[in-house]
Amino acid sequence: MVFSSEAFLYVFLPLALGAYYVAGWLPGGLRPRHLVLTLLSYLFYGWANPLFTVLMLASTLIDYTLGRLMVASEPLDADGSLATLEPGGPRTLAQKAAVWASVVTNLGLLAFFKYFNFGVDSYAAVADATGLPGLDPSLVMRVTLPLGISFYTFQSMSYSIDVYRGHAKPLRNLVDFACYVSMFPQLVAGPIIRFSEVAAQLRSRTHSLAWFARGVAFFSLGMAKKVCLANPAAEVADLVFDAPVVAAPEAWLGTFAYAMQIYFDFSGYSDMAIGLGLMMGFAFPKNFDGPYRSQSITEFWQRWHLSLSSWLRDYLYIPLGGNRQGERRTYVNLALVMLFGGLWHGASWNFVVWGAIHGLMLGFERSQGKNSIYRRLPRPVGIAITFGLVCFAWVFFRAPTLPAALAHLQAMAGLGAAGDAALAVRALAWAPYNLVMIGVAALVVWGAPWQTWDFTRRLSPVRAAIVVGCLLLALVELSTQSYNPFIYFLF
Repeated sequence: MVFSSEAFLYVFLPLALGAYYVAGWLPGGLRPRHLVLTLLSYLFYGWANPLFTVLMLASTLIDYTLGRLMVASEPLDADGSLATLEPGGPRTLAQKAAVWASVVTNLGLLAFFKYFNFGVDSYAAVADATGLPGLDPSLVMRVTLPLGISFYTFQSMSYSIDVYRGHAKPLRNLVDFACYVSMFPQLVAGPIIRFSEVAAQLRSRTHSLAWFARGVAFFSLGMAKKVCLANPAAEVADLVFDAPVVAAPEAWLGTFAYAMQIYFDFSGYSDMAIGLGLMMGFAFPKNFDGPYRSQSITEFWQRWHLSLSSWLRDYLYIPLGGNRQGERRTYVNLALVMLFGGLWHGASWNFVVWGAIHGLMLGFERSQGKNSIYRRLPRPVGIAITFGLVCFAWVFFRAPTLPAALAHLQAMAGLGAAGDAALAVRALAWAPYNLVMIGVAALVVWGAPWQTWDFTRRLSPVRAAIVVGCLLLALVELSTQSYNPFIYFLF
């Protein structure tokens, strides 16, 4: 089930909000609401495949139990809640074993379900290329990738790490923790909500009409991004990248269209997730900050997918040593983090290359220091160069295989093969409606004076009217579209 679907908009969402607020009339504080939200989230997650819920429940039970074990020897606080470990204090062998068990279990689940097929196929390819005894992948068990596993394993693991570090108080009640892990607004495509960011909200939060209204505005603008801008761009990008041959103009158009698709698809989903959270009293962190306005790749990663960037920084880059162990180790750490970030997105050599490109650029920009070339360029030029580099890397992110990515880059250089197939792609790719919407998307990226986060802070009558207009336009578009994918469901 996706947010921009009639089943979600007209059935699931009204029933979910109704049940959530009715549960607030029951005794027990926030716990009845958490129980209802957890059950709704399991229904939402199991809509495609009920077996997926078993894996999420297992991950939840493991990390909840390990969190309790970390503070088992600590006295309860005066209010009866579990104790918070002293930040930076000594840890027992049992506590160290508990946090490592959480990390190994979550990464093990992620690695098995996400990379098993990739490992089998890679071994078969190497064996075939080197003449070693072959392996027929069709004879080996294939693993189905559960939706959202990359997101909820990171969230669940962050709980154990935050508790171990003393950055968060562990939860005593399983329902509260299950609600945190499974919340349907951000379950299958983020943003990645770290436990320390919502721990206080799980214990106490308020629900107000102002927050609900801002949530509706967030959701409406996010859906307009997704339906009105991302979907038309997706049609062009899919047509070009899935074609056997394309000419240079279509190769460039397809790359630009994909850049617009992935941004508005993912930022639109994030806006909808943040909006749903606000409707239920949760304040989720900002996930995008105008990334295509960046003047460097370093700045790009300070604006793109902020929840993943900060997660990798705090739970991987800094523990590896960050920039505290010399320049050479800093470059190695940057490369490792970006390679891991690439693999996090998917089991493919394309994602490894994509991560390597960004890692190399981050290292190069760091080596420039205050003499960076970007400082000597006018801002529009720096933005254009950075966007070009990002688009170059997006080719590897989008192309189905590494040879396909190289062929696409060859086509962009004007070296692609011509023929009737390329002419057919040209006739379809330049459809006026899709081009207009891609143009509107570009105008929003570089010309809009506000982002959703800022636009919804104060809903004046004029802004409210714009929100309603965007919502109605998205609903009309949705009723006529048959193509409605969510990119990050794949990751």
